[in-house]
Amino acid sequence: MLKMISVDIANHRFQLRAAAVFVHDNHVLLHRIEGDAFWALPGGRVEPGEEACHTVVREMKEELNESIVCSELLYLVENFLHYDNKPNHEIGLYFLTRFAPGSACLDISRTHRGVEGEKKLEFRWFSRDDLHNVVLHPAFLQAALAAPALRFQHVVQQG
Repeated sequence: MLKMISVDIANHRFQLRAAAVFVHDNHVLLHRIEGDAFWALPGGRVEPGEEACHTVVREMKEELNESIVCSELLYLVENFLHYDNKPNHEIGLYFLTRFAPGSACLDISRTHRGVEGEKKLEFRWFSRDDLHNVVLHPAFLQAALAAPALRFQHVVQQG
């Protein structure tokens, strides 16, 4: 089993997460565990000694069996949330990414299926203009991903 940077300390779970920002045809790709009530950017926890951009590439290979290109850092996020009945303190590094030309994942008209261990994942493209209607975590992403130009931001997200 791989060891991710996620530790329980002082009644909190602390983790380092890397995520992908895919933008295609004015849509953004989000994912969730089947049955969850909220959506998030695809990605996962960084392994010790692993560059965060490499985490994004690894996660997309594991979850969708897709090779991707990871480029610049868009968001550095200090995310404070309650998940799994525990307060969480997450540092998130969110990178602009892209699929290879011709990838089946570029089809914005359908839901794409993936897996994370035993969990089934669904990946779906959402119009950037409609993100205000999506339950998206962390919440700042609704406005940030809908902005006309994506730009680097440091965000502190409470709740």
